[in-house]
Amino acid sequence: QVQLVESGGGLVQAGGSLRLSCVASRNIFHIYTMEWYRQAPGRQRELVAVMSTGGTTNYASSVKGRFTISRDNAKNTVYLQMNSLKPEDTAVYFCHADPYSNEADYWGQGTQVTVSS
Repeated sequence: QVQLVESGGGLVQAGGSLRLSCVASRNIFHIYTMEWYRQAPGRQRELVAVMSTGGTTNYASSVKGRFTISRDNAKNTVYLQMNSLKPEDTAVYFCHADPYSNEADYWGQGTQVTVSS
Protein backbone atom coordinates (compact mmCIF):
# COMPACT_ATOMS: atom_id res chain seq x y z
CA GLN A 1 0.00 0.00 0.00
CA VAL A 2 1.09 3.55 -0.77
CA GLN A 3 -0.13 6.81 0.71
CA LEU A 4 0.30 10.02 -1.32
CA VAL A 5 -0.12 13.47 0.24
CA GLU A 6 -0.10 16.65 -1.85
CA SER A 7 0.56 20.16 -0.61
CA GLY A 8 1.55 23.58 -1.92
CA GLY A 9 -1.64 24.76 -3.56
CA GLY A 10 -3.01 28.23 -3.04
CA LEU A 11 -4.18 31.47 -4.61
CA VAL A 12 -1.80 33.33 -6.94
CA GLN A 13 -2.07 36.07 -9.53
CA ALA A 14 -1.59 35.37 -13.22
CA GLY A 15 2.09 35.22 -14.05
CA GLY A 16 3.03 33.93 -10.62
CA SER A 17 4.53 30.62 -9.54
CA LEU A 18 3.75 27.74 -7.19
CA ARG A 19 5.52 24.50 -6.33
CA LEU A 20 3.37 21.50 -5.49
CA SER A 21 4.71 18.58 -3.46
CA CYS A 22 3.62 14.94 -3.34
CA VAL A 23 5.07 12.87 -0.50
CA ALA A 24 4.88 9.08 -0.78
CA SER A 25 4.75 6.88 2.31
CA ARG A 26 7.53 4.65 1.01
CA ASN A 27 10.07 4.42 -1.80
CA ILE A 28 8.13 3.77 -5.01
CA PHE A 29 9.85 5.77 -7.75
CA HIS A 30 11.77 2.73 -9.02
CA ILE A 31 8.56 0.81 -9.79
CA TYR A 32 5.91 3.49 -10.40
CA THR A 33 5.58 6.18 -13.00
CA MET A 34 4.69 9.40 -11.21
CA GLU A 35 2.09 11.73 -12.69
CA TRP A 36 0.34 15.00 -11.98
CA TYR A 37 -3.29 15.40 -13.04
CA ARG A 38 -5.64 18.33 -12.67
CA GLN A 39 -9.40 18.70 -12.74
CA ALA A 40 -11.26 21.97 -13.17
CA PRO A 41 -15.00 22.38 -12.50
CA GLY A 42 -17.05 20.99 -15.36
CA ARG A 43 -14.01 19.43 -17.04
CA GLN A 44 -12.54 15.94 -17.18
CA ARG A 45 -9.42 15.09 -15.24
CA GLU A 46 -6.40 16.01 -17.37
CA LEU A 47 -2.92 14.51 -17.37
CA VAL A 48 -0.47 17.38 -16.89
CA ALA A 49 3.00 15.91 -16.33
CA VAL A 50 4.68 12.49 -16.20
CA MET A 51 7.99 11.20 -14.90
CA SER A 52 9.03 7.61 -15.62
CA THR A 53 11.06 5.47 -13.25
CA GLY A 54 14.11 6.37 -15.33
CA GLY A 55 13.45 10.09 -15.06
CA THR A 56 12.02 10.75 -18.52
CA THR A 57 9.43 13.53 -18.46
CA ASN A 58 6.45 14.43 -20.62
CA TYR A 59 3.98 17.31 -20.43
CA ALA A 60 0.60 18.31 -21.73
CA SER A 61 0.92 20.83 -24.53
CA SER A 62 -0.98 23.39 -22.46
CA VAL A 63 1.75 23.49 -19.78
CA LYS A 64 4.90 22.65 -21.76
CA GLY A 65 7.61 25.21 -21.12
CA ARG A 66 5.90 26.49 -17.96
CA PHE A 67 5.65 23.43 -15.67
CA THR A 68 8.43 21.07 -14.54
CA ILE A 69 8.04 17.72 -12.79
CA SER A 70 10.93 16.57 -10.61
CA ARG A 71 11.62 14.24 -7.70
CA ASP A 72 13.80 13.87 -4.62
CA ASN A 73 14.30 10.16 -4.03
CA ALA A 74 15.75 10.66 -0.54
CA LYS A 75 12.60 12.49 0.54
CA ASN A 76 10.13 10.25 -1.36
CA THR A 77 8.77 13.46 -2.86
CA VAL A 78 7.65 14.46 -6.35
CA TYR A 79 7.31 18.14 -7.22
CA LEU A 80 5.46 20.16 -9.82
CA GLN A 81 7.02 23.57 -10.36
CA MET A 82 4.46 25.83 -12.02
CA ASN A 83 5.63 29.11 -13.54
CA SER A 84 3.87 31.77 -15.61
CA LEU A 85 0.54 30.63 -14.24
CA LYS A 86 -2.62 31.44 -16.16
CA PRO A 87 -6.26 31.56 -14.99
CA GLU A 88 -6.94 28.45 -17.06
CA ASP A 89 -4.49 26.56 -14.81
CA THR A 90 -7.03 26.84 -11.99
CA ALA A 91 -7.92 23.31 -10.87
CA VAL A 92 -7.50 20.70 -8.18
CA TYR A 93 -4.13 19.03 -8.77
CA PHE A 94 -3.67 15.33 -7.98
CA CYS A 95 -0.57 13.19 -7.62
CA HIS A 96 -0.82 9.70 -9.16
CA ALA A 97 1.42 6.65 -8.86
CA ASP A 98 0.99 4.49 -11.96
CA PRO A 99 2.34 0.91 -12.01
CA TYR A 100 3.64 -0.77 -15.15
CA SER A 101 1.79 -3.94 -14.10
CA ASN A 102 -1.90 -4.51 -13.48
CA GLU A 103 -1.40 -3.90 -9.76
CA ALA A 104 -3.17 -1.12 -7.91
CA ASP A 105 -2.45 2.52 -8.62
CA TYR A 106 -2.59 5.27 -6.00
CA TRP A 107 -3.99 8.80 -5.83
CA GLY A 108 -3.40 11.71 -3.51
CA GLN A 109 -6.25 13.73 -2.04
CA GLY A 110 -5.67 16.76 -4.27
CA THR A 111 -4.60 20.34 -3.65
CA GLN A 112 -6.43 23.42 -4.96
CA VAL A 113 -4.63 25.87 -7.24
CA THR A 114 -6.45 29.11 -8.05
CA VAL A 115 -4.98 31.67 -10.46
CA SER A 116 -6.62 35.08 -10.52
CA SER A 117 -6.53 37.54 -13.41
